[in-house]
Amino acid sequence: MTWTNWARSQRAEPTWVHAPTTIDGVRRAIDRVRESGGTLRPLGSGHSFSAAARPDDAHLTVDALSGLVELDRARDRVTVLAGTTIRDLCALLAEHGLALDNLGDIDRQTIAGAISTGTHGTGLRHRSIGASVVAATLVTADGRVLRVSDTERPELLPAVRLGLGVLGVLVDITLQCVPAFALEAIEAAVELDAVLDDWMGLLQRTDHFEFFWFAGTSLAVTKSNRRVRGPLAPRSAIGRFVDERLLTDVGHRALLTIAALAPAASRAVNEVAARGMARGRFVEASHRVFAADRSVRFRELEYGIPVAALPEALREIDGALRRAGLVPTFPFEMRAIAADDALLSTANGRDTAYIAAHRWWREDPRPLFELVEPILLAHDGRPHWGKHHSLRAAQLAERVPGFTAFRALRDELDPDRTFSSDWTRRVLGD
Repeated sequence: MTWTNWARSQRAEPTWVHAPTTIDGVRRAIDRVRESGGTLRPLGSGHSFSAAARPDDAHLTVDALSGLVELDRARDRVTVLAGTTIRDLCALLAEHGLALDNLGDIDRQTIAGAISTGTHGTGLRHRSIGASVVAATLVTADGRVLRVSDTERPELLPAVRLGLGVLGVLVDITLQCVPAFALEAIEAAVELDAVLDDWMGLLQRTDHFEFFWFAGTSLAVTKSNRRVRGPLAPRSAIGRFVDERLLTDVGHRALLTIAALAPAASRAVNEVAARGMARGRFVEASHRVFAADRSVRFRELEYGIPVAALPEALREIDGALRRAGLVPTFPFEMRAIAADDALLSTANGRDTAYIAAHRWWREDPRPLFELVEPILLAHDGRPHWGKHHSLRAAQLAERVPGFTAFRALRDELDPDRTFSSDWTRRVLGD
């Protein structure tokens, strides 16, 4: 059996695929791998661009571990099984008048995979999805069922909130939720310099702000999302289909194909894409605004840098691209979130801005990533664990404040490295 991730950037031939339907089934799978002297990597939806989920030996998929375990209305908390997708989780929460405080822009990941790799979203007064984890249950390498909460092994919470699948197999997760809310979304194509000059102001005035920039143009597409209670002014079913299928999927794919066949047209293609991306104003439930369908495959590199550094860093990237004559036809994406305490988080101890570079999956991403990465590293960048980057353990130890503490907890929970792979050895060391 051949496994590939969503982006088609990773491939593996696992020796065994375990698909347990119960916690006891997870224990038996881990016992079997450990007794054989092999290794195992937990697998969510395969939406990471990096090799985080790629196994050297066996895979364990959590797909069958899905659904509601407990709803605590007194504290607005929900416990779900680890394989529950974010899309299903949001629908479940909406039925009970609840929501997650923040989301990324894709909702097909399992909740375990999203928190294990650091999915973050945007909003300078809000934190990543992992920061909402208040408890979790995992099966460790020796077969123990370990509960982690503010009263049970609380020192493990900052590690479990971004665990990379090396501390154990997550089987359920308890999340702190908030009352359901709507977002007024305003999307517009504006001058890039205007956005960069007012970057801090836009973040402070807007609940959830992000923008996209198409290389070779002076245009930014801004997405300003403000929390409201209503009334809703949703896109029609036809409007959403046009936005997410005809423009984002069919239209963008066609533009990418044109640019790949005629590279000289890339700047013109980007101008058309930027102006077509802005969709005006609408008001919808938060999870319907945060996330969108993404069917056009791509590769991604993303780094977190100090918030105030973003304008200078992006202008340096613009200059470097122009000097190199490189015009990628997928937009850059810029976001920012509040500091959190997850040991391996890109936002550990500091408010963080993100710059993400994308390349269509049918094109070689290396020239773009090799140009962008040094600039972000020079701005004290920390790489997203689920995205492409070139750093190794020694370099990460210098950049990620909780790196040494995380490795110590890993030594305790998996001393024999049952959950290791070539990738974990590269980014965490032996």
